[in-house]
Amino acid sequence: MRLARYLAHCGVASRRRAEELIASGRVSVAGRTVTDPARDVDESSGVEANGRPVTPEPREVWMVNKPAGVVSTAREPGRRQAVVELVDSKRRVYPVGRLDADSTGLILLTNDGELANRLTHPRYGVKRTYRVRLRRAASESQVRRLRRGVELEEGPTAPAAVRRMSPRVLEMTIGEGRNRQVRRMIEAVGNDVVRLTRIRFGRIELGELPEGKARRLRHPEIQRLWKDARAVEKST
Repeated sequence: MRLARYLAHCGVASRRRAEELIASGRVSVAGRTVTDPARDVDESSGVEANGRPVTPEPREVWMVNKPAGVVSTAREPGRRQAVVELVDSKRRVYPVGRLDADSTGLILLTNDGELANRLTHPRYGVKRTYRVRLRRAASESQVRRLRRGVELEEGPTAPAAVRRMSPRVLEMTIGEGRNRQVRRMIEAVGNDVVRLTRIRFGRIELGELPEGKARRLRHPEIQRLWKDARAVEKST
């Protein structure tokens, strides 16, 4: 198995983050620093990251109903609470993508770097659904523009699926993961977000999970996430 994938498989970090660790010289194999993420390794290779042995561990996936003010990082150097602190796990779990501190709702945490990479990589386009409360009632023109996709600084977005729940509440589904994308799309059509809650990630729904609480996903739920992440392979 390639070194970057092995680190991800062992729950050290996502595939992309593992490649960064390797490039920075923080990974060794049999006592020697390795900077090639494609190096073949296995459990007997003596892999270490940041001076600690790396071995496979059981996979876990958790869902959290993130409150406002909690940051979507594995560690928070400041005073704000990190989302990993809401999960009762002894594993090295970390967030799958992010929700900005002001947003609430469903965020996944896992120690399965391969799954995390699949769920967040733009190539796979795994859908996320958000409930958006607006400052002003959304006009038909604004809804149409969101459904067509809007122009952001880094380029146009893909079309969003939009369902009107009430004059000031929309449900938006997107398959991209740009920084603060939903908020920026709403601003681009001339409105503002008052409250943003993610209610679905792939086929996993937030449901009745109380704010600030977490639960570990069952095996069938994890399998549904893998199906979401593999869907692109069937269409290419």
